[in-house]
Amino acid sequence: MIIKVLGASGGIGEQAPTTSLWIDDDVLVDAGTGVETLRLAEAARIDHVFVTHAHLDHTVGLALLADAAGAARARPMVVHALPQTIEALRRHIFNGEIWPDFSVIPDARQPYLAFAPVALGQGIDLGEGRRITPLPAEHTVPAVGYHLQGNRASLVFSGDTYGCDAFWECVNALPDLRYLLIETAFPDRLAELARRSKHLHPARLKNELNKLARATDIFICHQKPGDVEVIMDQIGTCLRGNPVKPLKPGASFDI
Repeated sequence: MIIKVLGASGGIGEQAPTTSLWIDDDVLVDAGTGVETLRLAEAARIDHVFVTHAHLDHTVGLALLADAAGAARARPMVVHALPQTIEALRRHIFNGEIWPDFSVIPDARQPYLAFAPVALGQGIDLGEGRRITPLPAEHTVPAVGYHLQGNRASLVFSGDTYGCDAFWECVNALPDLRYLLIETAFPDRLAELARRSKHLHPARLKNELNKLARATDIFICHQKPGDVEVIMDQIGTCLRGNPVKPLKPGASFDI
């Protein structure tokens, strides 16, 4: 399983597209503005999109993908998400007003888009040794992280989250964990905003990483574009030189 980072930012600007991970050539985890880097032929090969939650920085590209690539596909692109997330997408985006309802267009029997609800801990087998499992997350709306299982190792993506002990229980149960992609949206000066919006900041990240039971490569995502350097400096101070890295577009992971 090859995972390429199309976007990892918590906001636009500074050439920092928002969250989207591209797996092999047929799967996305989230569909933020990072999907704009896909060519049309690449977009048409996306069979599955696993959505962490309904916020626009993770889903805005989903609407555009369905429109751009639907006619070039022989079957619907399947959107995997919590039932609450699917309901939000249907009600607020694919509602015929903000955007066409591509789950019934061009035909209800052969639409461009299909929705498939996920449940925590229940993995989806994508074939060729690939499995994706929703993990618990705590955010302002129903949300999940994802465990990506390849033939050789595992990668965990936290999605947007604050503090979630159930998440760490799942992570610590993975014997082959190689990579952890975890959000830290705000610097410590905005700790109260982070708390209210259910995002991590460096001091809180330190507390959360203390729950991690095994060594793994850690990458930080979802920083607000104007504060990336400050956030990474504060993380370095909090973790006393623990070699965490910022997640950047173009990075790739082979599991």
